[in-house]
Amino acid sequence: MKYTPLTPELYNYMQTISCQESKSLQLIREANSLHPQLRMQISADQSQFLQFLIRAISATNILEIGTFLGYSAAAMAEALPDNGRLITCDIDVHSSKKAEINWQQSGFANKITLKLGPALNTMHQLVAENYQFDLIFIDADKANYLHYYQLAKKLVSKQGVIAIDNIFYHGEVCQPEKSKNAANIDNFNRTLKEDHEVFITTIPIADGLTLVKKIA
Repeated sequence: MKYTPLTPELYNYMQTISCQESKSLQLIREANSLHPQLRMQISADQSQFLQFLIRAISATNILEIGTFLGYSAAAMAEALPDNGRLITCDIDVHSSKKAEINWQQSGFANKITLKLGPALNTMHQLVAENYQFDLIFIDADKANYLHYYQLAKKLVSKQGVIAIDNIFYHGEVCQPEKSKNAANIDNFNRTLKEDHEVFITTIPIADGLTLVKKIA
């Protein structure tokens, strides 16, 4: 096995040589910095990876499951072309209001549509309306990851990619004693590996990100 451990020093070096976070995204991150659940927000390097992916696959339609404070949606919207659109789903009214303020202040609101309510309900509706998305980013409650994924497979376009966050769950997934959320993620990871309808790869960025591409 060959790999280079990502020490804090090496992580800081990586940020120094590659981070291209825009001023608009920096301001959102700074505005969110005192939130007590900030660990739920994706990191700057992960948002940049998603932006790279969006540009690489020429995505124009994105679905996000889990809005939180709006940083990830803003980052993805920034990478979309002028005619691109992003739908983001969440049930938390308070954090979503903060997200909408962030989008308005940063100039990304015109590309983003917020769907308040259970994401599974929204996804079922989108399936019924024959929506297709080039990128689907799943970063919400861990108990429903498998359900989100099953619906995402119906909603992703032929050339599209499903990106699933927190698949390491803070390192707990490989521990003998797991929290309920870590156990849910571990079960999901193992189920996903046995899905022969897709090709997957796991990126050890932030809390772990798995990319999924349908074979047919």
